[in-house]
Amino acid sequence: MGSASGMPRWGRTVPALAGAAAGAVWLWRHQGDLMLRRPVNEWTFTHMNALMPKTVVPRAATPSPWPERAESIEATYTLDRVERPLADLHARTFTTSFLVLHRGAIVHESYAGRCAGPGVRFQAFSLTKSVTSILVGIALAEGAITSLHDPVATYCPDLAGTAFEGPTVEQVSDMCSGVGAVEDWTVPESAINRFERAVTGGGSILDVIRSLPRMSPPGTAFNYSTIDSQVLGWVLEGATGMPIAEYAASRLWSRIGTEDDAYYFLTRGRPRTALGGGSLNASTRDLARIGLLMARDGEWAGERIVPKEWVARSRGRDVPHIAVGALGPSGRPHYGYSSQWWTLGGARRAFTGIGVFGQYLYVDPEADVVIVKTSAWPTADDECLDRETITALRALADHLNRG
Repeated sequence: MGSASGMPRWGRTVPALAGAAAGAVWLWRHQGDLMLRRPVNEWTFTHMNALMPKTVVPRAATPSPWPERAESIEATYTLDRVERPLADLHARTFTTSFLVLHRGAIVHESYAGRCAGPGVRFQAFSLTKSVTSILVGIALAEGAITSLHDPVATYCPDLAGTAFEGPTVEQVSDMCSGVGAVEDWTVPESAINRFERAVTGGGSILDVIRSLPRMSPPGTAFNYSTIDSQVLGWVLEGATGMPIAEYAASRLWSRIGTEDDAYYFLTRGRPRTALGGGSLNASTRDLARIGLLMARDGEWAGERIVPKEWVARSRGRDVPHIAVGALGPSGRPHYGYSSQWWTLGGARRAFTGIGVFGQYLYVDPEADVVIVKTSAWPTADDECLDRETITALRALADHLNRG
């Protein structure tokens, strides 16, 4: 039967279906962009398990409760000669959760995000890199990784014949592999964007990594690279014979009294793999446990978890091209780098894990301060928001140290 317009109903249905199909294709191709835009990203960063395949890292069999102690943290920070309260930091840098440890106790905990709260697992992004580093340190102590001077292809045979055949475990850990150009999210065909599309769209991240050229001799220059961290995660898996989530569960998560299951999201393409550089999701309280473990030289409740030498290495070492202020175009003047951690130098040698969109795990062992800040920035990277955040976290640690 025809319609009032004279066109059969099926004649109008076909173009509608075609439009819906085209819209679905567009959504599939642009899903990464849509998930990361404000305010949607506040939901995305707490619901990655609804968007991607995942593998669980179970909480400790006997979680250890945090001691809590009321303590004034009415600190201020000075940015561009303007003194600001910490409330400004949260409003100006889109904080979703904020937790402060001092002397091993929680002195502040707040959840400003729309979807945030205790027990909520936050997408850690590149904070994952710092956890991968801890696992590599444990694997070295166990002898699963024989030496930091081993070529990464020893543990990752699929990288033979590529630019990653020469770099060592140490060079990849320090992001000095010499492979690939500056990581630039604003260039559609950059390596990091091709990598991200392969992760979310079902492509091969191995093919992306194998295609990268060598840009400088290994071990001579810093170049921030999530792909270096992915290779490091594969080194860990090849050396231990265990998926990274399983190794994290048995060697770390089960041993530090974690309260909540964590998880790694996995690539959509098969074989599905966790991202050693960016797919850990964990609660704010459990991220604080990672920070306290590092603040206490790798010990937890009297048990050695991470080698003391590995913790010291993560705080910075005497290597000119990864020193504070020497990182070049893919770093910032206030940072150095070592073993998947950003180093801050100075008398107390504080250091921090950082993830895009404003995730921070700030560790100041000398002040006995750990700060976790999760955020939902409007863009993946923002030099001004980073400078404000690190200025405020330093000021807060100074305030608590004086107290």
